[in-house]
Amino acid sequence: MFEAWKNKLYFGDNLDIMRQYIPDESVDLIYLDPPFNSQATYNVLFAEKNGTQSAAQIAAFDDTWHWDMKAEATYHDIVTNGPRKLADLIQAMRAFLGQNDIMAYLVMMAARLDEMRRVLKPTGSIYLHCDPTASHYLKLIMDAAFGPHNFRNEITWKRSSAHSDTKQGRKAYGNIADVLLYYTRTEEYTFNPQFADYDEEYLRKTYNNLDPDGRRWKSSDLTGPGGAAKGNPSYQFLGVTRYWRFTRQNMERLLVEGRIHQARPGAVPRMKHYLDEMQGIPLQNIWADISPISAQAAERLGYPTQKPEALLERIIKTSSNEGDLMFDPFSGCGTSIAVAERLNRRWIGIDITHLAITLMKHRLEDSFGPNLSPYEVIGDPKDLFSAEALAAQEDGRYQFEWWALGKVAARPAQDKRKGADTGIDGIINFFDDNSGKAKKIVVQVKSGHVTRNQIGDLKGVMEREKATIGAFLTLKEPTRPMIEEGAAAGFYEPQHFPGLRYPRLQILTIEDLLAGKQVEYPRLAPEATFKRAERKQKSDLAQQAGLL
Repeated sequence: MFEAWKNKLYFGDNLDIMRQYIPDESVDLIYLDPPFNSQATYNVLFAEKNGTQSAAQIAAFDDTWHWDMKAEATYHDIVTNGPRKLADLIQAMRAFLGQNDIMAYLVMMAARLDEMRRVLKPTGSIYLHCDPTASHYLKLIMDAAFGPHNFRNEITWKRSSAHSDTKQGRKAYGNIADVLLYYTRTEEYTFNPQFADYDEEYLRKTYNNLDPDGRRWKSSDLTGPGGAAKGNPSYQFLGVTRYWRFTRQNMERLLVEGRIHQARPGAVPRMKHYLDEMQGIPLQNIWADISPISAQAAERLGYPTQKPEALLERIIKTSSNEGDLMFDPFSGCGTSIAVAERLNRRWIGIDITHLAITLMKHRLEDSFGPNLSPYEVIGDPKDLFSAEALAAQEDGRYQFEWWALGKVAARPAQDKRKGADTGIDGIINFFDDNSGKAKKIVVQVKSGHVTRNQIGDLKGVMEREKATIGAFLTLKEPTRPMIEEGAAAGFYEPQHFPGLRYPRLQILTIEDLLAGKQVEYPRLAPEATFKRAERKQKSDLAQQAGLL
């Protein structure tokens, strides 16, 4: 049915991408965890390809979201072209809050939520993940965009057991919960009930009976409430006359099946309910059974706002079916799309940083290997002209650098906007022996004029960092003196693999990278650059259906 479909990762501002690429009523499930006071160090505002400033991403709420011309223009667009209720609400919010950071944030979210309503199917659902700082304002915007009658739940996720907010000088209770605002497009929507495990104390007190084979069970009343007035039959059963819940025939069947318990002759019979046949407790709107990702967790990839896969699995299983389309407009490190892939949903992800796109690509390929469904990346440079355009954007140097590093699977070395340039843009770690100690490749990326002196500087960095190999990635063609200087660095010959040689200093142009050329080094063991995501198995249902 979906043979022609390719999953999609988009690089860019999600507002523009939704408007240009995502059709009306095409998405079954939306999950979004928009950045808000995330303290992420690399999520910055970037210029659009047309030269205008994008307001789709923030680094820290206090010093990024400001009321500016972009916010003013978006405000006017909502008021003049948006749905009436949303336009009225935004005007009222501005009158109440004024022209400040929080209002700028809410205007940007309102425009995006209006687009999400457009792309959501009539049977679709949306989950907005936020913290209490702005959840009350966002709920009003969701009411205006989706209708208060389509509000289903405000879900509280207990993300930690303790948190001290007094460390920052705040006199307040510890904030240990996030909010998930759950809405649907209409009254007819996909909902597959999910169940939580029983609490151990509840099991001990309730399922406190054992059959000879060790099966745990609890008992319930078999008498019919309301008697004859409720249509319950009256007859004698095991020496006891009562109004019963079931007909005599069904009671006899339950007895034969071993489902009837009578404590002693003459006692009122009761029905057995076995623990191993129970699904669990139907989920409520407080989720305290999903822990945040610990520092040692195998699924942790180092992304500052990464959410646990169990949280996304619950949402995706509840509000979609296999083959449905899941959309995350703020994909980050890609938890939602990785879970959607594992559960055999189609997916679309968007992020405005090449760093996030690279991380998602590694996560998907590490997790699923040859079983990864076909996908494409849209919006990243595919030719030299678009690479030059990216580098030429305001603040585009960082985006270009992250994109180029991603082409050689190098991890960014530092956030240079927060400290001095150390001469290292990226690092590749690799193993070529059994010592357990990774060897290092230092990478420099240049988007402007290049000279022989820069190659000499890279040699100095290699020596200082005790790097085995240096890689110089350049948008401009290297000069002959540069090539000669690089060749003078000689070769690296792995001790355990005599006969193999790798240039110690390698110069690659962006045209080389676009043609598929890579940094040369021993690839005899798994790369150690990015933390590798766990290998995942797709659901058995998909395998049985022949989808894999």
